[in-house]
Amino acid sequence: MVANSSRWTTRDLDVMPDDGGWKRYEIVDGELYVTRAPHIRHQGAGGNIHFELESWSRQTKLGKPYQTPGVILTPTDAVIPDVVWASNERLETGLDSAGHFLDSAGHFIVAPELMIEILSAGQENQQRDKELKLKLYSRYGVQEYWIVDWQQRSVAVHRHIEGELQRVGTLSNRDTLSSPMLPGFAALIEQIFQ
Repeated sequence: MVANSSRWTTRDLDVMPDDGGWKRYEIVDGELYVTRAPHIRHQGAGGNIHFELESWSRQTKLGKPYQTPGVILTPTDAVIPDVVWASNERLETGLDSAGHFLDSAGHFIVAPELMIEILSAGQENQQRDKELKLKLYSRYGVQEYWIVDWQQRSVAVHRHIEGELQRVGTLSNRDTLSSPMLPGFAALIEQIFQ
């Protein structure tokens, strides 16, 4: 986290230096968080999840996954999840007054139904994904949140129940990842970490 006497906004991100993609800048509740480019195994898990969701989405035509998109929920809440999935319905009905679900820079301005974070090393990074983003995603109507731990080879699944995201289980190597929101989707956990 970077100390600042006032709340950070997405306008502040517009003037951040371009470092060639080595750092991610996110804002949660007006606090700025800067992280380095993730570990290669972190990126591999994200790519495998995206591949599984993309394959399923092409077959069902129910929606689309995206890797590391910007998601701007408010001027003081802007994040870069590792993978998201949005249904066609969300993309069509989550439009702003001008009829867009993306801003002019290509960032989501509606919350996708599924957000996926892959844990990075460091207690602060993990606490942000497990606590701050869990609360943030609950607040903005995310239906499922998967927290992927590539070091432990596990996926914690949270679903929107009674107005908030609640953990419904943690899957490990021999389990299969599925979701009632994604009919027929199934991915072996061990394949995610190959």
